[in-house]
Amino acid sequence: MAAYKAPKGTKDVLPEQSYQWQFLEARIRDIVKKYGFLEARTPVIEHTELFLRGVGETTDIVQKEMYTFLDKGERSITLKPEGTAGIVRMFVENNLFGDTQPTKMYYLYNPVFRYERPQAGRLREHHQFGVEFFGASKPSADAECISIAAELLSSLGLSGLTVRLNSIGCPKCRPHYHEALKDYLRGHYDELCETCKVRFETNPLRVLDCKVPSCQKIAIDAPVIGDYLCDECRDHQAGLLKLLDGMGLQYVIDPRLVRGLDYYTKTVFEITSESIGSQSAVCGGGRYDGLVEEIGGPHTPGVGFGLGMERLLLVMENTGMQIEKPVRYDLYIASMGEEAEEKAFLLAQGLRKAGAKVEIDHIGRSVKAQMKYADKIGARYVMVLGGDELAKGEAKLKRMSDGEEITTAINAEKIIKSII
Repeated sequence: MAAYKAPKGTKDVLPEQSYQWQFLEARIRDIVKKYGFLEARTPVIEHTELFLRGVGETTDIVQKEMYTFLDKGERSITLKPEGTAGIVRMFVENNLFGDTQPTKMYYLYNPVFRYERPQAGRLREHHQFGVEFFGASKPSADAECISIAAELLSSLGLSGLTVRLNSIGCPKCRPHYHEALKDYLRGHYDELCETCKVRFETNPLRVLDCKVPSCQKIAIDAPVIGDYLCDECRDHQAGLLKLLDGMGLQYVIDPRLVRGLDYYTKTVFEITSESIGSQSAVCGGGRYDGLVEEIGGPHTPGVGFGLGMERLLLVMENTGMQIEKPVRYDLYIASMGEEAEEKAFLLAQGLRKAGAKVEIDHIGRSVKAQMKYADKIGARYVMVLGGDELAKGEAKLKRMSDGEEITTAINAEKIIKSII
């Protein structure tokens, strides 16, 4: 048994698994570049105040899930629990709002940390891909973000996917809904969980997002926010739906969908999958028109989404999608004797410079053991170098798939034509 283990809720990506991540990352980059999004990278740590103001003090993330500590300067620091707040902080701090808008950014290698019970595809340390679209208030920006997520998922061959949409209003119309919702919840106050009793005063909309069965039952007959939208929010949603219809994208209006973060306005959405059980959300996002201003910048509309990489890989696995394992080595050069070992090393270097993937013996195996190892690592070709081969200046290349052999000069330029 190992003396040390990874902390609960974290997971190693083993070398033989990394190609799956690389495949997914390459697919994401191919898609986002078609829409003109550029990559942004933010620190793993941020000042805690950023999340208190941006994400919201009444959210589960802030109240229950953040990894927060005091550094040696007695500053409160938090491992980032989500991607958007850090991107907005970067947008404001670097005065990107002063550039010609819109600003389109995405993040890919983005570790986030939440102290919660590990679940399907969601670990205490997990990784997110997300897009953030600043400076555009039109519903076309919302539609473009949803399109990116849908295109990615469909390109991976995933089925059983549903886009769930809602509008949660804006600062003009949401207070009217809050009052109607609170009037309804007062009649069920004693039945609410303790957390939702706090939410009742601070942010009653979050009661609709509660996972406690008794609160979910209460939410069924709660007033619907769509009945309280102002004309601006209603027109925005209608414009978005028209664009989604035009793309032929299937969606469901879910009046109970509110998402778990306080910064959302107007559009919220999730894409769910049937293949990972009850924890079905593959990605989620929405519009956050007040967040840049909340964090100290000028009023700037924004919209985006986040997607858990581990969860997406799990969905792909559960739906039977096979990612082709890349060829690790084009050639293995086996060697016998010190002179042949040196020649194998220098030949391998020349072949690598020419673009071939080559391996040699580094630990002194016998030729028979080297051949077994070459087969184990999936080398496409094997070449054996010994005294006779060096004397003749030529050796045999064996193709491992069918055993066919060809004779070639021991020369990188000649060999490369046979193996690439």
